[in-house]
Amino acid sequence: IAVIGFIILGIVLIFGGGPHHEYIGGRYWRDPGSFANGFKGVCSVFVVAGFAFGGTELVGLAAAETDNPRKTIPAATKQVFWRISIFYVVSLTIIGCLVPYTSKRLLSGTSSYDASASPFVIAIENAGIKVLPSIFNAVILCAVLSVGNASVYGATRTLCALAENSQAPKIFSYIDRKGRPISAVVLSMLLGLIAYINCTKTGTQVFNWLLTLGGLSTFFTWGSICACHIMFRLAWKAQGHTLDELAFKVPLGIWGSCFGLLLNILCLIAQFYLSVFPLNSPSSAKAFFEAYLAAPIILTFYLVWKIWKRTPFMRPSTIDLDTGRRLLDAQQLIDEEKTERGNWPIWKRIFHIFF
Repeated sequence: IAVIGFIILGIVLIFGGGPHHEYIGGRYWRDPGSFANGFKGVCSVFVVAGFAFGGTELVGLAAAETDNPRKTIPAATKQVFWRISIFYVVSLTIIGCLVPYTSKRLLSGTSSYDASASPFVIAIENAGIKVLPSIFNAVILCAVLSVGNASVYGATRTLCALAENSQAPKIFSYIDRKGRPISAVVLSMLLGLIAYINCTKTGTQVFNWLLTLGGLSTFFTWGSICACHIMFRLAWKAQGHTLDELAFKVPLGIWGSCFGLLLNILCLIAQFYLSVFPLNSPSSAKAFFEAYLAAPIILTFYLVWKIWKRTPFMRPSTIDLDTGRRLLDAQQLIDEEKTERGNWPIWKRIFHIFF
């Protein structure tokens, strides 16, 4: 609700409906300009974008635990797409019109006294609106708590799954009587205390390291998901299954995952280029590891595991597609869904395609 309200307010401010009655339009896209620092400037925001969009993949983790994944996963996935399109892309476009990139209060500005200031709040304050910035700050704090909760959920479920597969210490596979992975929850929350380092004098520098580490890791996560989907679809076909048996089919299919994998690889290459030739600073070992630390960490873990366990690369025909899979009568469910959708009115069928 807050983001939708900001979008409406932003449109009003852009067209001169604010207290100053000043038409803004695309002024800041001309002066100081858009796409600062050219190609390097565009590449430099990939990690920040990855950090901001990171977590959208948790929809698969959460929806898969519901009673009826065949219905919840398609609905949740479509909602994530529209939420990203509206809440992220539209709101960021409006921020780009209301806040110049040279603003000292932004993370890349010349002042660090409030480097963590929200661009939403900056846009409202620049318009001369009182009180509303404080309200929006409160909304942001509530959103941060929600993000923290989702992060703990995703981290604990992932760590628990790794422990069950003997890829993490067994203690993290412990689940109490109420189905909670207590050990994994405790570790995830303890690691969250690292955030308080941001309160020190070097907080901005630490934040940049953590942001880059998390943002770059997101590209590895998304790339792995695309690669796994490609192998899954190949294995699904090789083992005689049909696409109708799947609870959710990606609209662009296997080629969409190939394109997604390519984009993630290009983002990793772009970040490597920036780590070797930093923006507005000389090349150094510190600059390299600050920008690309996640890559050697992830690759080291992967290679050590492959060498230590000597795990082979699987062929599509030998990949295990049944472990952990719910045994349901797929054909019966498909027939029931077709019958149900056949009775829907036209508007509901159209709505179901997008939502």
